[in-house]
Amino acid sequence: MSEWLTSAGSTIVAAVTTVETNPVLNMSIFAAFVAVTMFIVIRASRNNKSAADYYAGGRSFTGPQNGFAISGDYLSAASFLGIVGAIAVNGYDGFLYSIGFLVAWLVALLLVAELMRNTGKFTMADVLSFRLKQTPVRMAAAITTLVVCFFYLLAQMAGAGGLVSLLMGIDGEIGQSIVIVVVGVIMVLYVLIGGMKGTTWVQIVKAFLLIGGALVMTIWVLAMHGFSINQLLEAAVAASDQGDKILGPGLKYANPVDFLSLGLALVLGTAGLPHVLMRFYTVPTAKEARRSVTWAIWLIGLFYLLSLVLGYGAGALVGPNQILEAPGGVNSAAPLLANALGGPILMGFISAVAFATILAVVAGLTITASASFAHDIYANVIKKGKVSGPGEVRVARITTLVVGALAIIGGIGVQGQNVAFLVALAFAVAASANLPTIIYSLFWRRFTTTGAVMSMYGGLAAAVILIVLSPVFSGGDTSVFPQLDIAVFPLENPGIVSIPLGFLLGFLGSLIGPKNEDPRKAAEMEVRALTGHGAEKAVDH
Repeated sequence: MSEWLTSAGSTIVAAVTTVETNPVLNMSIFAAFVAVTMFIVIRASRNNKSAADYYAGGRSFTGPQNGFAISGDYLSAASFLGIVGAIAVNGYDGFLYSIGFLVAWLVALLLVAELMRNTGKFTMADVLSFRLKQTPVRMAAAITTLVVCFFYLLAQMAGAGGLVSLLMGIDGEIGQSIVIVVVGVIMVLYVLIGGMKGTTWVQIVKAFLLIGGALVMTIWVLAMHGFSINQLLEAAVAASDQGDKILGPGLKYANPVDFLSLGLALVLGTAGLPHVLMRFYTVPTAKEARRSVTWAIWLIGLFYLLSLVLGYGAGALVGPNQILEAPGGVNSAAPLLANALGGPILMGFISAVAFATILAVVAGLTITASASFAHDIYANVIKKGKVSGPGEVRVARITTLVVGALAIIGGIGVQGQNVAFLVALAFAVAASANLPTIIYSLFWRRFTTTGAVMSMYGGLAAAVILIVLSPVFSGGDTSVFPQLDIAVFPLENPGIVSIPLGFLLGFLGSLIGPKNEDPRKAAEMEVRALTGHGAEKAVDH
C-alpha cells in the first residue's frame, strides 16, 4: 500500500504544477463556515449584558474550553500558513518558528498565567496599574497593547489576502485588497455582535477544525512516504534547489545573531501578548486558568509537531518554487499541499479551516484592542472610572470599527510578506514593551511607576524604530517598501537589542525615579498573585 502511495505521490508532484481551483466550491465552503460561526456568535451574544460579559465572556468557560480557545487564538495564520511555508522553503530555519512558539508557552505557564489571573480584571493594564500610578501606567499599557495588536493583525490580514486569492484564482494587488476588506468586515461583525463569548466559541470550533485537519494531512503525507520520516526528508531534499541545506541551519538566517534575535522574540513574546493574556480572565478561578494553559500547551505542542511533517511534505509534494510562484507566495504552502493530497475538495476544506483560523484570531485581537482603549484609556484615564458598563461597551464597539479599518489598510500594505515573519515582529514588540513591566510588577517590590513607563515606552520605541530601520521595512525586494533604502540596522528582528533594553530601562527608572508608591499595594499584589487570596474580589469588582 505504501509503495502505491509513494508512486502516486510522484504523479501528484508532476500534476500540481498547475493548481486547478474551484471558486464555486471554495466560496460555498467559506460561506458555510461563516454562516455557522455567525449563528454561534449571535446565540452567544444573547447574554452580553455587562462589561464582564463583553470583555471576559462572563467568566463562564472551563479550563479545557479555554484551553481550546487559547490554542485557537494562538494558532494563527502564522502557525498554519506561515510556518508550513517557511519549513517548505527554508527547512530547518523555518522550523525554528514552531520551536520558539511552543517553548514560549512554558514561560507563560510558569511566570504569568495564574499570577495575571489572580491580580487582574479585564486587561493587562489592570495588572500593571494595580500597585502603581493609574493614569500613566494605564495609558502606556494601552498604547503598547494597541501597537502589538496592530502588528499581529497585519500578519493575519496578509495571510487572508493570499489565501483567498489562491482559492479564487485572483492574482494582483487589487483583487487581494478586496479580499482583505471582506475579511475585515466579517471580523468586525463577530466582535460587535458576540463580544468575548462569541469570539471564544469561534476559537474553540476553529481549534477543533485546525488540529483535526492538520492531523489528517500529516497521516496522509506520512502514508505516502511509507510512514518514514527519512523518506519524507529525502523527498523534500530532492525537490529543493538547495539540496540537503534545508535540513540544517543557515538557509534563511545565515547570520547567527539574527537567528538568536528571532529566537528570543519568539520565546519571550508570548508572555507579553495582550490578546493571549486576556484569555486568562474568561475562567472563573485561578485553578481553571492553570488547567486552561496546560490544555493549551498539549494542543499547541501537538500542532507544532504536525507542522514539521506538513512543511517538509509541502516541500516534497509541491516544491518550493511552485509555492513561491503561487498567489500568496510562501503562505500558500498548506493549501497547495492539500490540493496535492486530495484535490480541490480537500484544498477547499483546509483553506476554509485556514480562513477560520484568520477570522478567529483577528476577532480576538480586535476585542483585545477595543477593550484596551475603552476600559483603560476611556473609562479609567479620561473618565476617571466614572462611566457605566454599557457606556464603556459602547465605546469598545466604536473602537472595534476604527481598529478594523486600520487593520484593513495595514493588511493591504503588507501583502506578500510571510505571516510567520510578521507575527515574529509582533512578538518582539510584546517582549520588549510588555514583558519587562509584567515581570517586574509581579516579582520586584521596588518597581516604580517611572520604571514601568520608561520600560514600556522605551521598549516599544526601540522595537518599532529598529524594525523601521531594518531590511524588513526597506531596501530589499522582499521588504515592505523596496523603493526606500533606510535600512541601517542589519538584523531582521530587533529582539536581541530591544528586549534587554526594555528590562534595563525598567530597572534604571525604578532606581532614579521618585519612589512614592504605596508599599502595602505591592505586598497585597504579591499575596494575591502567589496565593490567590482576594483574587475573586479582584476580578469581579
